[in-house]
Amino acid sequence: MLKRIKSWVPDVRSLLLAAAGGVLLVLAFPDFELWYLAWVALVPLLAAVDREKASSRRAFTAGWVFGLVFFFGTCWWLTFAPITYAGFPPLLAYFLLLIVCMIVGIFPGIFAAIMAFLLRRFGSVAMLAAPFVWVFTEFLRYWLTGNNWNAIGYSQAFDDTLLPMGRTGGVLLVGGACVAFSSVLMFSLLSGKRQRLIVGFAPLLFWLVLIFVVGFIDGALRILQKGDRAARVVAIQPNVPMSGLTYEKWQELRERHVRMAEAELAKLTTDSRELTTVIFPESPMNFMYESDRETREFIDGFSRRNKVSVLFNSAEPNHADGKFFNSAVLVGPQGGEVAQYDKIYLVPFGEFVPEPLASVVPAFVGSFSQGQDFELLPIGKGKAGVMICFESHFGQLGREYVRGGADVLIEMTNDGYLGPTPVLRQHLANAVFRAVETNRPLLRVTNVGITAYIDERGEVRDPAPVYQEDTRVWTFATSDGSQTFYVKYGDWFAWLCTIVTIGLMIMGFWRSIGSARRR
Repeated sequence: MLKRIKSWVPDVRSLLLAAAGGVLLVLAFPDFELWYLAWVALVPLLAAVDREKASSRRAFTAGWVFGLVFFFGTCWWLTFAPITYAGFPPLLAYFLLLIVCMIVGIFPGIFAAIMAFLLRRFGSVAMLAAPFVWVFTEFLRYWLTGNNWNAIGYSQAFDDTLLPMGRTGGVLLVGGACVAFSSVLMFSLLSGKRQRLIVGFAPLLFWLVLIFVVGFIDGALRILQKGDRAARVVAIQPNVPMSGLTYEKWQELRERHVRMAEAELAKLTTDSRELTTVIFPESPMNFMYESDRETREFIDGFSRRNKVSVLFNSAEPNHADGKFFNSAVLVGPQGGEVAQYDKIYLVPFGEFVPEPLASVVPAFVGSFSQGQDFELLPIGKGKAGVMICFESHFGQLGREYVRGGADVLIEMTNDGYLGPTPVLRQHLANAVFRAVETNRPLLRVTNVGITAYIDERGEVRDPAPVYQEDTRVWTFATSDGSQTFYVKYGDWFAWLCTIVTIGLMIMGFWRSIGSARRR
């Protein structure tokens, strides 16, 4: 038994290298945002894998340590809500987080184990396969967990060096480019012969050419013809507290929403309000437009009085199963519902519990029905695709909206339960990529921040200060309907990496069988 355990334990220096790589990648993400460190963060991990390449088990453990350090270091904010609002003892909250990080750390472990196998079969040249294997394991994480939070590409959201590549292959292509620098550098360090060094830099040249081509395409996309002004949006950041909402306080806060909106509307002429939509964010206000007559009359009255449309988050009944949808409801200038989008990507264990655990584990927020339709909402003369909170994490949603004719994306979110932590910027990074991938502006309307207009190049414009009441007024134009390569073909690069990785593993196994036969 002890011998079997030891077969999984790497050398101490390998463990330190893996942990150092995890720290470097933590520093590439908010709140540190040293984005350039993502380009070299995998060098220590690859060095550890090379040291332990004789055993895929030990290499797996090194990769698992890398993942444990990285995920714990970038997602520690998950403990904020249970400690602050559920009364969890801090030690218990961090212990539970540690368990989650140990599970998610399996995927970097798989990456390291595959790389060790390829190094044994193909030698140091296998280092050049690292970008493909890494993207494969991130893609695998997405498919098995439904979540790819802080995929390495998101570290590049606030720098435009690699960001334009997102238009071609999404966040995973950008992540592959980051890992390519580490893999080429590591191969060069292992190569002693000049010709092998030249071969090592050939993939780097490939990535540089790819960046240049994508940049050229990006430049061409910037001259897309825009139509007339489609709509004006008044975004409300109300800073609603996460606890202590008595009914009286709830009514007071609802009135505050209206006062903030009307203060901005007062600056406009009555005629210019025709194409104006007021957007309230997702928040603990828990509007129920269809089920609560008083709320319905209040919102209808506001829209009629000011001759504007209102878009807000609401719990809407699903008459088919007796549950509720987490919805975005649009009320027109004359009152009455115009359109409704029901949230498709629900938060696991927050808004639903996967089977077969649903009967024994309660959902943290509530048990919602899953929406089915990629419903576009008419905002002024344009069409908008709405993302509710966690949904900005899913490139597929943005693709479907733009393929359906969306001129703009709108995100309604509330990160208040997670406190003034790095989650605010990490969540913003997701929205940046959705704007770049689709070549559409994204209007981000939040409860506590970061409310901002993100243009189609990924530039975060006019951000509101966090944890403060604030308003923003933006306009957007109709698009010409053009679609980026990513919108048309989605995660093609991730599928390519999957094919390459599986192909290399099959070749490696074939070599292993051939070597055994010769012996």
